Amino acid sequence: GKNCSLLQEMDVIQQQDENCYCYVQNRTIHLQYLWSTLQVKVNSREKFWFEPISEKNNCRNSETVFEFAACAVQIIWKPETCTETFLSIKQYGEDVCFKIKPFKIEPYTVRVKREMLDGKLLFLFVAGIFLLHFANSLSRSAKFFYLSGIILGALALLVFVLLTLKRFIPRHSTFWILMSGSWMASLYFIYCFKENMQWLWSEHRNYLLGYFLAVGITSFAICYQHGPLTTELSITLFTWTLQLTAFVLIYCGVTIPQVAYAVIAVSLCSKGLCYPLGAACHIARKMKHHFKSKKLVFKYLTEEEYREQGESETIRALEDLRSFCRSPDFPSWIAVSKLQAPHRFAAFVLGSPHVSPAETKAHDEHYGIGSSFLEEQLFETRAQSERDEPANSVHEEEEENENEMHTQTPFPYATELL
Repeated sequence: GKNCSLLQEMDVIQQQDENCYCYVQNRTIHLQYLWSTLQVKVNSREKFWFEPISEKNNCRNSETVFEFAACAVQIIWKPETCTETFLSIKQYGEDVCFKIKPFKIEPYTVRVKREMLDGKLLFLFVAGIFLLHFANSLSRSAKFFYLSGIILGALALLVFVLLTLKRFIPRHSTFWILMSGSWMASLYFIYCFKENMQWLWSEHRNYLLGYFLAVGITSFAICYQHGPLTTELSITLFTWTLQLTAFVLIYCGVTIPQVAYAVIAVSLCSKGLCYPLGAACHIARKMKHHFKSKKLVFKYLTEEEYREQGESETIRALEDLRSFCRSPDFPSWIAVSKLQAPHRFAAFVLGSPHVSPAETKAHDEHYGIGSSFLEEQLFETRAQSERDEPANSVHEEEEENENEMHTQTPFPYATELL
């Protein structure tokens, strides 16, 4: 990259000869660039070759599997022929270099513009957080199962076909070897599809829509025939897959890897601490409920409510008594032998009133308004109050005399002392 031109923000470069360009990353971390990207746009009136240049000539120096896959793809990748192309560069990522070679002597323009908030990165980050925290509930949803099958069939067709034909593969070792190869091939196709998405959509839109429609319908039919997951083992494996996918989305959704690692660690700790925190909250609620003093709430009934409640409770108690007397466990002969009026008791059990009209009339005459019993009660209350008044007056006079004696006794001693 010594002979390449260095790109900076807000650059607008016009050139007509073959040249290579590099953007060197700024290693100083600023949180305001967490979802920021640089958009490099190259356009011309004639077609040109666009070729990404890998900084690492030997892929064995790659530190992670993702770096090795990206390096291998860049080596295999052929130059792209187009009249306009876009390149999105993540902040705090690797240095990016590419070569432009026009077919004819025609000027082309290279524009560099910063996008402070990249919607794609923000969407990936939010989707990762959502998928991580709701993986357990989503793995038990039938609708999400069908949606996942359609997405897997469209983006990783080889993996979907291999999962469908798993029952026909006798050995597990063979299945996992084929699964590893299918995933590597699927990741390569996804990377190629992502890089050529704009060209495919503009040139082969009908074929692209037909592919997604056919594969989506077929995947949904296979998933619907298989049915949602029922066993706990399959649901657990699906949950772990969703959580791993969430980690990848969170890592790809931010430009600072340290922030992605911190978010993943905090999410894991929050999911790990939910069980002890839930148990502690449950114990605290139990202890609070145990030691909390219960305040008794008294509700005073009105006269009408008191009368209605008395009537309803009386009727209910009489019905319970009738049902008990009709039951086979009731000692009927013993009860009849002790009753003075067995015929009346039998009529009560069969549904007759427990009080006769004559008894009701006698009760009203004795205890009703204007009865002798009520007059006696009134006269006794008045006489009792009249007897209590003289006694209270005598008691008050005695207390007054005692108070006067107590107040007069200190004076003789005072005269003697004088």
